[in-house]
Amino acid sequence: MRRHALQLTLAIAIVLVPLAAVIASNTTPQLGLDLQGGISVVLAPKAGTNVKSDTLGQAVNIIRNRVDSLGVAEPDVSRQGNDIIVDLPGVKNQQQALDIVGQTAELRFRPVLGSLPPESSSVTTTTAPGATTTTASGASTSSTAQKGEVLDAQATTTSAPATTATTAKAGTAATTATTAPATTTTTQNLQNVPTTPDTPGQNVVLPIRKGSDNGGNRLSLGPELMTGKDVKSADARFESGTGWDVHLSFTSDGFSKFNKIAAQYYQKQIAIVLDGVVQSYPTIQSNNFTSNDVVISGNFKESEAKSLALVLRYGALPVALERQTVQEVSPSLGKDQLRSGIFAGLLGLGLVALYMLLYYRLLGMVIWAGLLMSAGALYALTCWLGSSIGLTLTLSGVTGIIVSVGITVDSYVVYFERLKDEVRSGKTIRSSLDRGFARSFRTILAADLVSLIAAALLYWLAVGSVRGFAFFLGLSTLLDVFVSYFFMHPLVSIIGRKETFTQAGWLGIASGLDAKGATA
Repeated sequence: MRRHALQLTLAIAIVLVPLAAVIASNTTPQLGLDLQGGISVVLAPKAGTNVKSDTLGQAVNIIRNRVDSLGVAEPDVSRQGNDIIVDLPGVKNQQQALDIVGQTAELRFRPVLGSLPPESSSVTTTTAPGATTTTASGASTSSTAQKGEVLDAQATTTSAPATTATTAKAGTAATTATTAPATTTTTQNLQNVPTTPDTPGQNVVLPIRKGSDNGGNRLSLGPELMTGKDVKSADARFESGTGWDVHLSFTSDGFSKFNKIAAQYYQKQIAIVLDGVVQSYPTIQSNNFTSNDVVISGNFKESEAKSLALVLRYGALPVALERQTVQEVSPSLGKDQLRSGIFAGLLGLGLVALYMLLYYRLLGMVIWAGLLMSAGALYALTCWLGSSIGLTLTLSGVTGIIVSVGITVDSYVVYFERLKDEVRSGKTIRSSLDRGFARSFRTILAADLVSLIAAALLYWLAVGSVRGFAFFLGLSTLLDVFVSYFFMHPLVSIIGRKETFTQAGWLGIASGLDAKGATA
């Protein structure tokens, strides 16, 4: 008796404490695209591109990984012919999500040949005495190195005209760069120098990332030296004194290749180009890197650094995609369907509860209490998982919860029918409680295991909304096992040992078990 009371108390506390915490913190479940709205994007290969089915399948997987890392809960990424449909529920920064979803992420490392102003403008270009001028194809000028970022995890150096600037982390050797004062000034009109496509193996003129304080300047760049295929991982970090930057680690072959580039272009600038835009153009401060942790710095904002790291980490899309349509989805239709679904579910639940009360009498109230326990635990878990890992509740998830109600009620029916068999065989109600549960619990476990296997297979093999159905079905089934063992059995055992409850006339347990003459 004491053991059952302790189990019952612990079960109630395990459910009520988290439930009270989420209510007190005003935490609510995160809703999916159909319930809270969001955006739906249709992407398609660029016109004239001939792509294979497996190539589009690979693009779908990469986009899904990118969206998951953005924190978009339960995105639905699917194919319809050659189109890729991306549903993003409740995104806070829609433009950032749109930019990342279809970004090709073609990463190239190119040598900087010179700097060009914005198109359709005249500038003054300064060179030092004896300086050589290198011009990209189609370009007609060059300049000394612009202010660049350091591609070195151990030292940071910034060059300015007629100045020397040196910084280094503690315990590392300082690196010094000096730029000679200008002595020759020429003026050239560069309005006819066009920005070119990011063509592999050719000299190009590309724009610099917006927000990097470059005044709209462009860079003249040489052929690519290495690509994003040589990058193993990327991570955005905040460094004290320098702000946000991106840490790169290369593959073993990529790191060797990068060190060859470092030896060849020591104290020169290397542009890091992503999808035809220069993200950073650091000066290489070492001719031999010993640590495979290379930093891209460049006055990044937090969102810019994380977005760059994200697309680098999950690699390039195998096909260039164009955004066909972007549609904002209103939650009104989904909410109407949700209200209808909840009404139908509550109506069905009410009818089941009434039937259980009429059929099992006081034991029917145990079913009510058990369903309330399961609902409280499920709500607390849904709120907590939504705030911690971005789990969302969609219409399909609500369907999974409603289906699980039948599974939960079945567990009580299995136990109570076993009690009937035990009592009818001549045993007392008291002696039947534990024996009947021990035998019925094996059946409950077997039935719940079948549901769990089905939910796990659905979650593993399916995508999108079907996974939401499978997840909530599996979660509700696990809660049924917990409530059956730690709540249903202890509660029935406690009240079944008291004659007040067993012989309470029409409402008594004996009447519910159809054994009015049974002894307690």
